[in-house]
Amino acid sequence: MWWAVPPSAPAERGRPPVCDTVVTVTGDGLLFAKNSDRDPNEAQLLEWVPAATHVDGAAVDCTWIAVPQVARTHAVLLSRPWWMWGAEMGANQHGVVIGNEAVFTRSGDGGPALLGMDLVRLGLERSTSAGQAVGVMVELLERHGQGGPCSRDRPGFTYDNSFLVADRDGAVVLETSGREWATEVVHGPARAISNGLTIAAFSRAHSRRVRTWRSAGARRRALTEPMAAVATGPADLMAALRCHGSGPEPRWSRVHGGLAAPCVHAGGVLTSSQTTASWVADLRGGDRHWATATGAPCTSLFKPVEVTTPVDLGPPPGDHVDPTTLWWRHERLHRVTLAAYRERMASYREDRDAVEARWLDDRPTSRDAFAEADALEATWLARATAVRGRDRRPAWVRRRWREVDRAAGFDPGPAGD
Repeated sequence: MWWAVPPSAPAERGRPPVCDTVVTVTGDGLLFAKNSDRDPNEAQLLEWVPAATHVDGAAVDCTWIAVPQVARTHAVLLSRPWWMWGAEMGANQHGVVIGNEAVFTRSGDGGPALLGMDLVRLGLERSTSAGQAVGVMVELLERHGQGGPCSRDRPGFTYDNSFLVADRDGAVVLETSGREWATEVVHGPARAISNGLTIAAFSRAHSRRVRTWRSAGARRRALTEPMAAVATGPADLMAALRCHGSGPEPRWSRVHGGLAAPCVHAGGVLTSSQTTASWVADLRGGDRHWATATGAPCTSLFKPVEVTTPVDLGPPPGDHVDPTTLWWRHERLHRVTLAAYRERMASYREDRDAVEARWLDDRPTSRDAFAEADALEATWLARATAVRGRDRRPAWVRRRWREVDRAAGFDPGPAGD
């Protein structure tokens, strides 16, 4: 069923995973940003997939099902959870970017079908514009449906999806419930989506209220959309993705965990998501992308990346500690910092901002940026480890992180006082 509604004011603003995606509309084009919030040990990687041609009758194996392949797929750069075929966010060679959000609806939990993350990748591989990507995703949704486990740790956990699809010329919000969907053209100055349906008529018909409330998406959207509305460049959106709300440090609640602000750190009793990767794109007069390829944007550097220029980042990560992988090397810095956040973050925050400002002013190659970031983070880890400070996290957060660390085989090292 097709729902088409005009742009409207934000509608009424669970459990993980959760996310935040924004676009800023400027006179020169669009800015795009997304945090991917998932299970705290669910490492994410950057994957470069070149353009390709395919034989008639070929199929593509997505996460849970296979679908017919098309004659030609475009080059894409994806940020994806290590165990999925699909992606949380990505871009293609034609300047299309897509991010998705979990939404909780009355559609019921379907059997194995396409994940929302599969739809992100398929939309990027098969489109040359945002409008075409929406058409591709809708056609696949109506034909194959969405469903199947959305979490490696919790195979019974499923959800529907919303998407923010953008290119140099505009953006579209696509929201879904089962095989039904609605779209809204973005007119600016900004648009944010989080973990709730926001197209008013579609939300009234399909939203599952309690699970949507539990995900706290409305609270994060109330922060991200105003920040996106006044953003003038990538640095502003990087700052938005690092936002902890009313103060500089993470805060938690028993019910919502760290979901009150877009830079999410695990630790709730009912919800315990963690930001596991972040992305910013500048689509004004060209396509320039920055990705962390690591968790917790507040402790990460946004590195410049190119869709058609692969970088050897080493072996892909999994859900257990592996210091040979980029994601897990950084995760030590994140978790050491979190144990005494105020003092340890202060030991390298200014360095982080200065490096990014330099890269934004004089963009290095991706290879050089990742190499420099790796060396800097090793220095910052040594510096943070030497800093004594107070662990201000609530007891239930510390307890949750002990469980997370144990599941990953992670030695957290020195805690705060």
